[in-house]
Formats: sequence, structure tokens, C-alpha cells
Amino acid sequence: MTRPGGPMAAGGPESKPRSFWPSIKRVVAQLGSYRGLMTVTLSSIVGSVILLAVAPRVLGHATDLVFNGVIGRMLPAGQSKDQVVAGLRDRGDDTFADMVSSMDVTPGVGVDFGDVGRVLLITLVMYIVASGLAWLAAYLLNIIVVDTIRDLRAKVEEKVHRLPLRYYDTMPRGELLSRVTNDLDNLSQSMQQTISQFVNSVLTVVALLVMMIWISPLLALIAVATVPLAVIATAVIAKRSKPHFSAQWASTGALNAQVEEAFTGHELVTAFGRQREIEATFDERNEKLYQSSWRAQFISGVIMPTIMFLGNLNYVAVAVVGGLRVASGSLSLGEVQAFIQYSRQFTQPLTQIGSMINLMQSGVASAERIFDILDAEEQIPDAEHPKTPAVDHGLIEFDDVSFRYVEDKPLIENLTLTARPGHMVAIVGPTGAGKTTLVNLIMRFYDVDSGTIRVDGVDSAEMTRDDLRERTGMVLQDSWLFGGTIYDNIAYGDPSASRDEVLEAARMSHVDHFVRTLPDGYDTVLDDEGGGVSAGERQLITIARAFLARPTILILDEATSSVDTRTELLIQKAMANLRTDRTSFVIAHRLSTVRDADVIVVMENGHIVEQGNHEELLAARGAYCRLYESQFTGAIEAG
Repeated sequence: MTRPGGPMAAGGPESKPRSFWPSIKRVVAQLGSYRGLMTVTLSSIVGSVILLAVAPRVLGHATDLVFNGVIGRMLPAGQSKDQVVAGLRDRGDDTFADMVSSMDVTPGVGVDFGDVGRVLLITLVMYIVASGLAWLAAYLLNIIVVDTIRDLRAKVEEKVHRLPLRYYDTMPRGELLSRVTNDLDNLSQSMQQTISQFVNSVLTVVALLVMMIWISPLLALIAVATVPLAVIATAVIAKRSKPHFSAQWASTGALNAQVEEAFTGHELVTAFGRQREIEATFDERNEKLYQSSWRAQFISGVIMPTIMFLGNLNYVAVAVVGGLRVASGSLSLGEVQAFIQYSRQFTQPLTQIGSMINLMQSGVASAERIFDILDAEEQIPDAEHPKTPAVDHGLIEFDDVSFRYVEDKPLIENLTLTARPGHMVAIVGPTGAGKTTLVNLIMRFYDVDSGTIRVDGVDSAEMTRDDLRERTGMVLQDSWLFGGTIYDNIAYGDPSASRDEVLEAARMSHVDHFVRTLPDGYDTVLDDEGGGVSAGERQLITIARAFLARPTILILDEATSSVDTRTELLIQKAMANLRTDRTSFVIAHRLSTVRDADVIVVMENGHIVEQGNHEELLAARGAYCRLYESQFTGAIEAG
């Protein structure tokens, strides 16, 4: 049965934009395991913000000391401030008189540099402590984010193992890899660059607003007049950029899937001369990624210049009104200086928030794709109180089993079959008849829609999957090897096996012969594609792995299709020894491999149309006979 999807399936699940804030809340919820560190981090940020907010006011006091000293030096000594002010008013210089009356001056006395130095020292200490707290917050946040991403990566890894095979049938490998690598890395970078800065910016805005209102409510009103405009502009621009960020990461996953599939199937692509088609598909998806990325970055990039422009307008207004207030004596020069610093600092965090929007949008888009995996429907859990067969003989019984991959397309209907211990059950039939599906149901890669599959008298649905699969060894048509030595690949079948047992399994499966011809023997290192050995030799290694596991139930799905006829006969003889008190299922198109089977099951359209041994089925002149004659008689006639 050909399952939906496949290694060359195009595209993948679309990443649909969802609500921004619910996703943000869910990302923040991932930090819940580190409440203690987060409390210290936030406290450090608060302390840093408060010190940075108060420091300009203290520094303004130093400016007042200098300015008061300069003005005091200009005034006649020996008079009180009131006398000087009265004299200025008598001369008609009311503006200067108002300014002097609001100042803390002593006529004839200049700058007290000792007081100025003390104020500057206090300011310096405040800035140093604020910087230290900011560094501590950044250090702790880095620990929190890295640990959180590690935990999230572990959750994704665990989730991947709980997902049903059906999920992987509809998810291209490149798309899945992109989500668990690229998207997790992007989320990590976004969190590291935005959380601390965002909290710092918000608290800074609040603290500076308080300080500005304290100095002058009028100037504070002018300073915040542009904030609603900045917020509206940011919201409008961010809303337009969000779909493009989601499209960017969806396109990234689709492109990764296409590249991974093209590289994996490079030989196939080359053999059929489809390079231009692959290149055209790549160009199309690459262009789609380029367009979505360009739009996302361009639109979100408008936020920061917009806020900076509004901030500059704000700065001009504060400077003009502040100068008039100093001239009228309503504010001191130090207060206006501090306020101008605050107004510049006030727009800076707003600008930072604007510049972070694109990172936040990108991070949220990646987070949503990760949450798609975490929210995916899991396979049916094992029974709460699992059962274990009292014996371990390998009796397999299909009792009125029905199953379908797609709800409205029946595949296996009302199938009943018994495979007895020690028997070799061969399953044959045309492509799509349901042969591989049958063994997938035995392994519980899929759960039956109705009916029961019993293993030594126990419903397999009431057993744990681990218990069931420990009793089962499976060799597929597509050999699977991992990067490592040949010895390690064989020993994977039973990590506790001794070296002698591994070598015995290799001899039984005829791996030993060709391995000894290699320069490094069993220490020959293979990559995950099995480079360095032929397809048939890779298959022999996987068969040796199954031999080493010595399972109760052995499943060979076209396992000998890649080996020559002589080796196939040798493997069959070795399997005869292995089958003692064990049940074997062999799926084969080459009927020469199943002549010695105890039972041959012929399937068509999900139903068993015939079963019996080789001689009985030939004598019946039914479906098996037609298959046999099409392979052998036709070949003889053609010769």
C-alpha cells in the first residue's frame, strides 16, 4: 500500500497566521520553570531602570550648581538675593529678575566645585551600578532562554516520538526538520534579543514619564503627545507585516523540504533527467521565500524611522518650550537639561520597541510552527493497565480486521488470518493490495479501525507498544543504516549482545564474507546513507541486525529484493534455523522467495482471496497461479 505523501511529496502544511498575543503568552509561559531566576532578572532590570531614570535629575543638579555659581559671580557682592532682584526690577529687567529669584544663588559667590564633584561622583556611581544590574539581567536572561529552548527542544523531541506514523505521512521530512531546527533557533534568538530589551523599554517609559511629570507636567504633556501617533503607526505596520513573517517561515520550511528531497533522491532525479524541473521548483519556492522575506523586512523596517521622526519633532518642541520656561524662571536650567535627556531617552525605548517588532513577529511565527507540532494529535496511548502474553511463541491472529488510511477509501475489510508459531507466512499480491499495511498493523504503526489482532492470545491494543515491538523484528525493503561502523549497525539489534553473538549473526546473514574483504573489516565506518557498500550489502547488514535481536515475530518486507539469487537462497536457509518456535511474515513480489512458506496468503484489494502452500495454490489455478505464471512462464516464453 502506498501511503499518502512520500519522500518526493511537494509542499507541506500551510502556516496560517494566528492571534499575536495568545502566542506571545504561550511563549512566556515556557519560562514558567525559571520563576526564581526571572524574579532576580526583573528585579535587576527594575533597579537599573530606576537608577538610570534618577541619574539625569541628579546630573541636572550639578548643572544648576555650575549655572548658579556663574550667575552669582555676576551679581554684586554684599547684597542679598532679594536686594539684587529688587534692583533688577527697578531697572526694568523683569525677565532676568524672575530667573534670579527662582535660583539658589549667593551674590558675589562663584561655583563650588567641591559640591559639583560630589554630585558628579554620585551620578557616576549610579550609572556604574545601573550598568552592573543591566549586565546581571542580561546574563541571567541568557541562561533562562538557553535552558528554556533546551527544554522546548526536548519537548519537541519527546512529542515527535509520540506522534503517529500518519503524521509523518503528511509532513515532508525537510519541513519537519526546518521546524525543529531553524524555527527553534530563530525563536531562541528572538527571545534573547527581545525579552530583556522589551521589559527594559516598557519600564523605562514608565519611569521616565514619572520623572518628567515630576519636573514639569506641561513639558511631559508635550513629550507624550507623539506617543499615540507612534503606537498607532507601530500597530498598523506590525499588523501588515505579520502575515508576511508567517509566509516567510512557511516558505523556508517548504524550500528546505524540497532541497532535502532533491538531495536525497539525487540519483533518481539524475537518472530521469528531471534536473531542470527540480531547479524550476527550487527557483519558484526560492522566489516565494524572497518575496515574503522582502515584504516582511521592508514593512517592519518602516517602524523605526517613523518613531524616530516623531521623536525628533518631540525634541524640538521640548527644547523651545523648556527654554522659555527657564527664561521665565518657572524651571531651572538643570531641570530643563534633565528633561531634554528624559525626552530623548523617552523616545529611545519606543524606538527600540519598534525595532523589536520585526524580531517579535518573526519569533512568534516560528513559535506557532513549533506549537503546531506540540499540539498535533498523538497516537492512541498504551492501555492504562497493559497485558502481557503468558507465553512467547508468536501466535498471530487477525479477527475480522478492517482498516483504511483515508476515511472514505476502504483498504482492508473484514480480514481474518492465523499465523502459527514456527510458520513462515508469505504475503503476496499486486501493488496496493494491502500487504505492507498488514504488517504495519501487526507492529501497531497504525491502529485498526475495527476487529482485533491477538499476539499469543492477547489483544495487541491492550499491550504496550514497547512490549509488542520487542517481540518483533522488521527488515524493510529500504535499508536503514546510521552513521557508524558496520559492527555498531549490527549490534543495534541488541546492544547487550557480546561480540561473538554479533559476529554469529553476521555469519548467519552472510555479512561476514564481504566484511572481511574490506580494509577495516567490521570497523568500516558508514555514513547514514550506507556509502561504501552496495545496496545488497546494506540490506544484509539490516538482516543481520534482525537476526541478532532474535525476535519472536520476524517481518521481512521485500527484504531480499536487493540481493542476488544465490545470497537469497543462503538467507532462506539461515532463516529456516531462525524460525524455530517463531513466526515469520514475508512480503514478496518475487514468488521464488516464498515457495517454501508454510502458508502463502494472496491479497487483492485488502481481502485474502487465497491461502495455502505453494503446491496447493498452484493446483487451485487461482490468483496465485496467475501471478506465478506471469513471472515464470511468461519469462520462459519471452526467452
